[in-house]
Amino acid sequence: MNRLPAPLVAVSLFLSSCAVGPEYKRDAVPVSPQWNVNRDRGTNTREPVERWWTSFRNPDLDNLVQRAVRANLDIKLAAARVAEARAARGIVASGLYPSVDAAASATRNRLGVIPPAGGAQAAARFVPVEFNDYRIGFDASWELDLFGRIRRGLQAAGADAAAAEEARREVLVTVLGEVGRTYAELRGFQRRLDIARKNIDIQQDTLDLAKARAAAGLATQLDVARASARLEATRAVVPTLRRGIETSIHRVSVLLGQEPGALRVELLPGAPVPVIPPEVPIGLPSGLLERRPDVRRAEARVAAASARVGEAEAGFFPRFVLSGSAGRQASQLHDITLGMGNFFGVGPAVSLPILTAGRIRSQVAVQDARLREAAIAYRSTVLSALEETENALVSYARERSRRERLESAVASDEESVRLSSELYKAGLTDFLSVLEAQRDLHANEDLLAQSLTAQTIHLIALYKALGGGWRSFPQL
Repeated sequence: MNRLPAPLVAVSLFLSSCAVGPEYKRDAVPVSPQWNVNRDRGTNTREPVERWWTSFRNPDLDNLVQRAVRANLDIKLAAARVAEARAARGIVASGLYPSVDAAASATRNRLGVIPPAGGAQAAARFVPVEFNDYRIGFDASWELDLFGRIRRGLQAAGADAAAAEEARREVLVTVLGEVGRTYAELRGFQRRLDIARKNIDIQQDTLDLAKARAAAGLATQLDVARASARLEATRAVVPTLRRGIETSIHRVSVLLGQEPGALRVELLPGAPVPVIPPEVPIGLPSGLLERRPDVRRAEARVAAASARVGEAEAGFFPRFVLSGSAGRQASQLHDITLGMGNFFGVGPAVSLPILTAGRIRSQVAVQDARLREAAIAYRSTVLSALEETENALVSYARERSRRERLESAVASDEESVRLSSELYKAGLTDFLSVLEAQRDLHANEDLLAQSLTAQTIHLIALYKALGGGWRSFPQL
């Protein structure tokens, strides 16, 4: 058997660790050491909570999150894409190793041969000859990756798999946030519906009182009309709130991988809006780059693009392939036996691009451009992540202040309704004062319910912006 020439072996060993193209280095993106917004007193710079949904101490929310992680179809789709990317990496990795194929064939052949001079068939120019050809053998080939073409491709495929994994985590973070946000909206609509019902009862009592006083000559029909109009205006809010409740239930059901009405019986009974914790750890901006899956995915794409530049540049260099074949051949099937083959061949093959009309150079230019695109996209993703987090901090802090003021307003309105009702019954004020006090109370109670819901939603958005939740489910 022929051996690989010694000089080629030496070159192979010397260049076995070489790979053309740039080595990936993380792009240094300047990040502020502190958040630009003034932190609210309800936040601190400790490491963010990973299982953020547990900070609300709401068993229903905890249960929905766990079920969504197991059954959400978007998460399953992202997991399937991860499996696809890993399998694609396995295909590329196989190029580093020799490949061996086995083949067997049986053919019936017919040839025309020229008979020997003077033979019985000398008049014939060609004589047909038929014979069988049986073959069994092996073919092997192995590309010596001297210039790193395959290894760069493997690096790119590995980075693609990492990007797919980060995309799965990004979907997971999004689904967790969507479940939390929709659940908070549902409970907010239910709280507002309870407030509307309470005010309807109060306003119905007020209307009955106005009718009684009008019948006794102590009030006018104008008071009755105003009370009736106020009552109907409050009743008009109920269908909108019921619609919000139904659509929220539908959304939660679909997030859990079920048909829209599947959780209606479970979620229709009212429950409080998830209560925010007294303090929220938010960490520092520098830690955001490691927590956010979208930032990590963008970085993996830069690494993949960098490796593909080297893969393209390897096209300028020769490709060395060791190939061989061995097997047995016979004209009769029973002559095919085990043992050493009666044919074999082994040796190196070299291919070198000489004239490609700029094809390889253009391929390198394409990959260079894609690398620049990926680097720009990475920086843009980092800035977007910082912006999203800063905006979430602002929204959460401002809504907290708004809620506190609305709580004070509702307390004052309740006192105003009590006093105006007593004065009206004593004949010391007109009925319009009672209606205005009730209207203000209903409006501010509804605004307070919306603010409580909004504050919870803004906090969930902040948790999502901080990239929390995906480390809690490493088994996916």
